[in-house]
Amino acid sequence: MKSGSSHKFRGIKISFTIIALISVALITLLWERTPLISSLIPPESQNVIATETVTVTPVTHLKDEYEQPSAEDHFSTENIPKHLPVEEANHVHVVHSLNSSRLPTSFLEPKKDKNLAKLPSEKTVHPGCNYGKGRWVADSKRPLYSGFECKQWLSSMWACRLMQRKDFSYEMFRWQPEGCEMPEFKASELLKRMQHKTVAIVGDSLGRQQFQSLMCMVTLGKENPEVEDVGSEYGLVQEPGATRPAGWAYRFPSTNTTILYYWSASLCELEPLNPSDPATNYAMHLDRPVPFLKQYLHKFGVLVLNTGHHWNRGKFNANRWVMYANGNPVKDRKLAMMMNAKNLTIYSVVKWVDLQIMQYPQLKAFFRTISPRHFANGDWNTGGSCDNTTPLTAGSEVLQNVSSDPGAEGAVKGTRVKLLDITALSELRNEGHISKYGIKANVGVQDCLHWCLPGIPDTWNEILYAQLFLLKANFVWRGNHIESNMQL
Repeated sequence: MKSGSSHKFRGIKISFTIIALISVALITLLWERTPLISSLIPPESQNVIATETVTVTPVTHLKDEYEQPSAEDHFSTENIPKHLPVEEANHVHVVHSLNSSRLPTSFLEPKKDKNLAKLPSEKTVHPGCNYGKGRWVADSKRPLYSGFECKQWLSSMWACRLMQRKDFSYEMFRWQPEGCEMPEFKASELLKRMQHKTVAIVGDSLGRQQFQSLMCMVTLGKENPEVEDVGSEYGLVQEPGATRPAGWAYRFPSTNTTILYYWSASLCELEPLNPSDPATNYAMHLDRPVPFLKQYLHKFGVLVLNTGHHWNRGKFNANRWVMYANGNPVKDRKLAMMMNAKNLTIYSVVKWVDLQIMQYPQLKAFFRTISPRHFANGDWNTGGSCDNTTPLTAGSEVLQNVSSDPGAEGAVKGTRVKLLDITALSELRNEGHISKYGIKANVGVQDCLHWCLPGIPDTWNEILYAQLFLLKANFVWRGNHIESNMQL
């Protein structure tokens, strides 16, 4: 009797155990398919900056950056090293959401931690062409235009052929990406493909160098009286008291192609705090794109953005810029750090452009990575120099799969904005700067930021040309790589 009861009890116990195991399995399965917690977490809001009709106020207060190099014309050493930005490469700043109710925090305060795993590695690189990886090769067909003849578009302060420099071997190299087709640049093909379209370059003085390079490349460095100045169509007129307009726009009548440059060192909106005071400070809205973009983006077929060499205290003080976010002065000390403020702006602008592409699908947008500086044995104002004239003393190849500008690479990842990755390949060309040969150079002061033209910025435009015409439009850019569904 007792034995029968014992067996019965054990049988009941085993049955309950089996039922419990089955219940746990069912709950786990349901959880994986429809996690309860996912219904409790609100979706992240988008930082949608509405496209609106705005009036571009000409900026006349900004310190001139096109003449003699100054403290504000160069990155401070705390923000970018003299060679590859190793410190910056150790951080990945990802803004998951930018909303009007609170400031994003995920990009704040660079840290050396396990977040390094977020950078693409050789095992996670997307298939396709990485134009930032490859090598420099000698090319007797260089340069693409004459530094003597392209006087219609090329500023004399960047035309090293008109200076005292005697060695021009830096002109005789071209960039060959690894495993990628690099088409020969053809001006006629560019104009044909860009018929009835506008190519806009918006950024700092390095952007202006890219613009002048492109104008020289498209005209083959020759005088072209047929090209029309259409700057007034984009508000690019010289205001009273200004040394120059905020940019230039030129049209090639044969194809109705316009190429323009707009000067915006930070890419964000600058608003005078007291418009009636000539010495007023300016609210620098880190999370708002420059109004020029909001007003004219719908006209663009191609947009190239850049920023970087004005994110230092010297430039901020000289231009009286005061950081704002969400319409208020920045009080958060972490956000006020230069690297974090710059990242917020880059992510915000890229996100905004990406949203606009949905409305203007004809637009092909690029963010160009930072152009390196090469001061050795000091900085621009402490005897720093770039006297080397021998090409490729630092090597001729870029072997890495990731960009040396992780901030820009992270911003474009997963968007329709593409990366124009020029940092590492330009880093190898320290012999290509203006150096001590500038027309208005002071004794002991060298320009190791800007490039001689013809020169390295020509390669930036060749890569832009390749990305524009070898790749069709229906793709999403992942870092500095193209998804495998691209058609060539």
